[in-house]
Amino acid sequence: MQKTFLPPCVFWFSIASIFLLSGCATPEANIPKLEAPLSATYHYAEAEKIAFDEIEWWKSFNDPILTALIEKGLENNHDIRSAMTRITTANALRDVQASRLLPTVNLEASASKSHSGFPQAMKQGLPDIRAYRIGLGIDWEIDIGGGLRAAKSAAESDAMAAEYGVVGAQLVISSEIARSYFTLRAVQERLKLVEALAATQHESATVVSKRYAQGQSSQFDVDRAEAEADTLDAQIPQLRVWVATLQSQMAVLVGENPSSSAVSEVDEYFWPESQTIGVSQPSDLLRRRPDLMAAESHYSAESLRSKEAQSQTWPKLFVNALVGRQDFRINGLDLAPVPFSNVAAAFVMPIFNAGRIQAGIDAQNAQENEALIAWQKAVLTALKEVEDSLIVQSEEIKRGEKVKAALSRESHALKAAQSLYREGQIDKLPLLDMQRGVLVNKIALNEHGLQRLLSDVQLYKALGGGWSSE
Repeated sequence: MQKTFLPPCVFWFSIASIFLLSGCATPEANIPKLEAPLSATYHYAEAEKIAFDEIEWWKSFNDPILTALIEKGLENNHDIRSAMTRITTANALRDVQASRLLPTVNLEASASKSHSGFPQAMKQGLPDIRAYRIGLGIDWEIDIGGGLRAAKSAAESDAMAAEYGVVGAQLVISSEIARSYFTLRAVQERLKLVEALAATQHESATVVSKRYAQGQSSQFDVDRAEAEADTLDAQIPQLRVWVATLQSQMAVLVGENPSSSAVSEVDEYFWPESQTIGVSQPSDLLRRRPDLMAAESHYSAESLRSKEAQSQTWPKLFVNALVGRQDFRINGLDLAPVPFSNVAAAFVMPIFNAGRIQAGIDAQNAQENEALIAWQKAVLTALKEVEDSLIVQSEEIKRGEKVKAALSRESHALKAAQSLYREGQIDKLPLLDMQRGVLVNKIALNEHGLQRLLSDVQLYKALGGGWSSE
């Protein structure tokens, strides 16, 4: 019995030829474009400011407690950890798509035995056979239309979007920690100021009551003074609740038990100086903000999937090969092991599918267009956030100047009132009124300090934080 097989050199030459046949250029993703061009500068930007390049932007506040909290949050926050798992998923799916471009190689082995039971004279026509076979099987779809390569590139874009998603989560969490931290410090200070203001108002109400007993004040004056004291007392529980909720919120942000206190109270908090943050050009924002980069990567993935869907109109070529050795025993006679090989190719060309392929193309094109619209909206939203942050920061600086001026005047007036009181030229009630005025302005300054820092944090976030695409 004569066996014929494909020589190995011819077989591998055929495989190499198929590689060359499938070596077409990798499909490229479409580049998203805005419906309207970007402006050269931001409307509310100050030209003399230099664009910042601070990777760990929170360190510019020079607050070691804030720095420690953000570093802990970046390591332990559950949202960031969830985003990191999405990178693992995306990378695995990318590898799945990449594997489709390469042949599948399997080890195939078989053993068979047949016994006819006929007399020896009849076994020439129906012999007893025992066969062993082992070899390597190769299955391969040749990517003629580029669909497999487009799917691989789309998966790579998805993986890139997942990486940008982690950076975006880090930006959101770090800014939320900074916002919560500054708010907590402000509320802790405001609680002390309101308690002091309430104590002063109670003292004023006592003085007014004594004057009423002496016939020097009316019942209206007494009721008004006591009502103001009660109003201030009512604010204290709210502020304490606010402090407690901010503490638990901070604990969750840094990945700790809400029952623990993430931030210890300080006797006096020294507010960081206002940040000088340059904003560069609006076009730079497209490469600074991770959410925009993620949206662009998502659009790239969808555009590549459109090319994958379009490739379904192309013919498909499948190659199967099997090479190995086989051993036979026929009617008790052992034959020498011989090699074998088999190469087959299949060609499939779509002709009629009732519009299924075109419907798939139309659906994917719609998803691509949706991703483009989402990217365009994200860009406009990002520009709006920067513009809003710039105007808030600018106006808050102006407001701070007025608040500081008012506090300075109230402080000077208080010193004058204290001097007059010591000299006996005024009684205690005007002095208490001046003390209340100073405390009220300190509360206003506290509010300004918080809003100023929150505007800095918001601008950092709107600009993409300290993240760099390089």
